[in-house]
Amino acid sequence: MITAHSVADVRAAESALLATLPDGALMQRAAAGLAAVCARILRGADNASPGMDWRGGGQVTRPARGGPYGARVVLLVGSGDNGGDALWAGARLARRGARVDAVVLRHDRVHESGLSAFLDAGGRVLSDDDGPLTPAAEQAVRKADIVLDGILGIGGKGGLRDDAAYLAALASADAGLVIAVDLPSGIDADTGETPGAHVRADVTVTFGTHKVGLLIDPAAEAAGHIELVDIGLGPYLPRPAVEMLEHGDVAARIPVPGRHADKYRRGVLGMLAGSTRYRGAALLSVGGAVHGGAGMVRYAGPREVSAMVLERWPEAVTAPDVEHTDRVQAWAVGSGLGDDRGDEAEAALASGLPVLVDADGLRHLPAELTCPALLTPHAGELARMLDVDRGDVEARRLHHAREAARRWGATVLLKGSTTLVVSPDGRVRVNSTGTPALATAGSGDVLAGLGGALLAAGLDPLDAGSVAAHIHGVAGQVAAGTAGQPAASDVLDAVPGAMVSLVAAHDLL
Repeated sequence: MITAHSVADVRAAESALLATLPDGALMQRAAAGLAAVCARILRGADNASPGMDWRGGGQVTRPARGGPYGARVVLLVGSGDNGGDALWAGARLARRGARVDAVVLRHDRVHESGLSAFLDAGGRVLSDDDGPLTPAAEQAVRKADIVLDGILGIGGKGGLRDDAAYLAALASADAGLVIAVDLPSGIDADTGETPGAHVRADVTVTFGTHKVGLLIDPAAEAAGHIELVDIGLGPYLPRPAVEMLEHGDVAARIPVPGRHADKYRRGVLGMLAGSTRYRGAALLSVGGAVHGGAGMVRYAGPREVSAMVLERWPEAVTAPDVEHTDRVQAWAVGSGLGDDRGDEAEAALASGLPVLVDADGLRHLPAELTCPALLTPHAGELARMLDVDRGDVEARRLHHAREAARRWGATVLLKGSTTLVVSPDGRVRVNSTGTPALATAGSGDVLAGLGGALLAAGLDPLDAGSVAAHIHGVAGQVAAGTAGQPAASDVLDAVPGAMVSLVAAHDLL
């Protein structure tokens, strides 16, 4: 499991660790790890760390020079420890034959011991007391193989300004590979927000633990590939602020029927979805539940839609409405429901059973839910629920997901490129398997069926949501590999194989 911590918890852990170490030892650990990552990248992608690719965006393929010798490296050096980390790492690279230049934003606030070591190793400072934007500095950034972003650390707030913003834009547009030191300068380390100008990194080398902002969009997009350097913080870190399940964590949570299992022990899901206008939503959501392991799916819907469901999924049982749907252990409500079945949605929500609420079902939420609930809005739906602008939801995803979880006392799965699952007790999970292949009509219906099946099998809403999102993403990746631009039905067809591969990989561990 990948974990991330708040700035306050990281600072407290660093203070506790520093009390046990000689002066400067912690910075040396960070600088050594940072320099090692840079050296691996300069040797070429085949030598990059396996951990660098956890976000699934492909390997780092530039610049491959055979190693640091002769490479052009530029440091963007702010005040504070991040600037010190960059300078010490630059000194290590210079001693290995790299040509390393530093652009210092504030000479009166530069990390003195780091600067001294950097100069002793043969590094050059291209800025002067009048400011960092000298012609030599700008030219060096444009010609660099690697630019190290050491402008701001985890305490930076409000985005970059003036010279720092210009350098960030220059590096992102014209330089080689941009490597952020601990996190891209200008992002908010605790929220994942990008309130102003910021660095867009190809790689982020973070120290001790992941920072929350590295896992949550929009900042996560600016972080690129994440490389974690262990500096010894582990024993001093509390419970993480954010978790990200990996394949093995998900496989361990997928319900596996025992030898005495029957359809009721596997879970019976009531499905209130689809309408005469949105018939396909019923087929996709029921299919998601069937492939998600439900022991039985009881579908409640119009006669003509029920006929289509039975033709495609003969294992389903149908009923005309919620009132006549017997013996279910959880409900999935809302996918393609339309506007004319609100009374039924409210009846399912009032049943006291665990419930997943998607799409049109979100329009019928009571002021407070009294059952275990998993709400699955996209950004537009969450904006409507909270009466805010969609753009603000996209800019402050964690903030608004937390607000909805508190308001309804429910777990909220906010769909997106990095799906968030936030429980009312404050626990947060981020899904790592998102893919553009899921950006297609009906994909959310498949997810609703998956999540509903997992609720019916007994998983709590946090586990049901995070496991369903992970499987859904893996299925999207598989479908994209076979169909190029897959439709939702392709994603649905890939679900069984995705689940089998996850469980099989876990069994080999």
